[in-house]
Amino acid sequence: MRIATRLTLLFVLLTLLVSSTVGWFAVAMSSRAQYATLDSSINSVVDSGLRNPNTALNNALYVVQRDGYDLTLDVIDPSGGVTQVNTPTGALKRHPTNDNVKASLARVTGVSNLPGFQIRSLNVGGGDFLVVAGSTAGIEKQNERLALLVASAAVIIALLGLILAREVMHRDLRTMGRLIDYAGEVAGGDEMGPVPPSEGSRDLKELRGALVIMVAALQERIALEAQNANVMQQFIDDASHELRTPLTVFKGYNELLASGNASHEQEVRAVTRMRREVERMEELVRDLLLLAELREAPHHAKRFVDLSGLLKGRVGEFALEHPERALTSEIEAGITIHARADFIDRLVSNAFNNVLRHTKGDAPLRVTLDVVGDQASLVIEDGGGGLPFYGVRPQRFQRFDDSRSRETGGSGLGMSIMADVAESLGGTMTTAPSSLGGLALRFALPLAVSTKSSSAS
Repeated sequence: MRIATRLTLLFVLLTLLVSSTVGWFAVAMSSRAQYATLDSSINSVVDSGLRNPNTALNNALYVVQRDGYDLTLDVIDPSGGVTQVNTPTGALKRHPTNDNVKASLARVTGVSNLPGFQIRSLNVGGGDFLVVAGSTAGIEKQNERLALLVASAAVIIALLGLILAREVMHRDLRTMGRLIDYAGEVAGGDEMGPVPPSEGSRDLKELRGALVIMVAALQERIALEAQNANVMQQFIDDASHELRTPLTVFKGYNELLASGNASHEQEVRAVTRMRREVERMEELVRDLLLLAELREAPHHAKRFVDLSGLLKGRVGEFALEHPERALTSEIEAGITIHARADFIDRLVSNAFNNVLRHTKGDAPLRVTLDVVGDQASLVIEDGGGGLPFYGVRPQRFQRFDDSRSRETGGSGLGMSIMADVAESLGGTMTTAPSSLGGLALRFALPLAVSTKSSSAS
C-alpha cells in the first residue's frame, strides 16, 4: 500500500474517531441532563408532601397539575392494593410492589420489575404509600436520535476531511511519489537524471535537498570508484612489470651459476647484481606498502609534528654525511603541522635521496621553510640537471629521462610518494626550475591550529 493511501486512511480514521468521541460525549451529557430533569421533577413532587403526611397526596397532585409533570401517581394500601390517582401519557403498565416502595423511600431509583421508569415513594399516612413514577422512554428515544445524528455527522465530517486532505496534500503526495519513484530508479541502477522538483511543503523540499546531496555524493563515489579501478589496474600492470625485471635477472644468473661453466669473475658479478636486485625489490616492496598506507584515512589526524625541528635535524645529518656539498638552509622556527612524523621524515628523505641519486657529488643544495598565509612552505632545491618538464604531478613508476634509469633511479616511486604524502595532509607538491640550476620541489602544507594562533599573537 502506497504512503498516500496510508496517510489518507489514517486521516479518515482519526477524523471518525474524534468525531465519534465528541458525539458520544455530547449524547452522554444530554442523557445525563434529561435524567437529572426527570429525577428533579419526581423529587419536587415527593418533597411537597414530606412535611405533612395527612396532606401529602393532595400536595403531590397539586404540584403535578401546577407544573404539568407527566408523572404517574399510584397509592398502595397495606394489603398491597394499588390505586392510580394520576395517569400520564406514559403510565405504568405494571403495579408497584411493597418491595418497590421500600427500595425507593430514600431516593429516586429504577427497579427491575418496572423497566423504563424512575420511581420514588412517600408515606401518605394510614399505612398508605404514594409511588411517583416517570417514564424514561422519551429520553431513550431522544438518545437514539442523537446517536444517529452524531454518527451521520461523523461520516459526513470524515468525507469532507478526506476531500479536504486530498486537496491540501495533493501536491505533497504527488511530489513524494515522484521522489520515491526516482529513488527506486537510482537504487535499480538506472541512469541518474535530475531530481524531480519539489512543489510541496518545506519538509518535502528538505527531503529533496537531502536526495540531491545523496545522488551527487553517489555519482561522485561512482566516478571515484571507476577512476580508482583504472588507476589500480595501471598500478598493478606497472608493479608487475617492475617486479618482472629483477626476477628475470635472478633467473638468468641462477641458470648461469647452476650450469657450473661460469668463471670466477662471472660468479662475483652475478652475486653482486643479484644482491643489487634484491635491494631494489626490497625498496620497491617498501614503497608499495607505504603507498597503500597513505591511502588509508585518517593516518595523521590530531598528531602535532614540529616541522621546523624535524627539518633542522635532517638537514644537520645530511650536512655531516655529505660535507662535499654546499648546503644552505633558512628554516623558520616554531612551524607545526598535523601529520605523522614518519611520513614527514620519509618525504624529506626521498627529497634528499633524489638529490643524491640524480646530481653530481658537489652540486649545491638549499632548504627553505617559512609560513605563507595559513600554510607551511617547504622548498628543497638542487643544482643538478633539473627535469625535462615541470608542473606535472609525478605518477607512479614515472622516470623523467633516460639518465634516471633503473641503475640509478630506484623504484620510480620516490617522487610519487612525496606527492601522496603532501596530498594526504591536505597540501600539494609542485616541481619548478631552481635558481641553483636544477630542480625545486615545493611543498605547501596546512598549518596546525596552534601554529596559526602563535603566529597571530
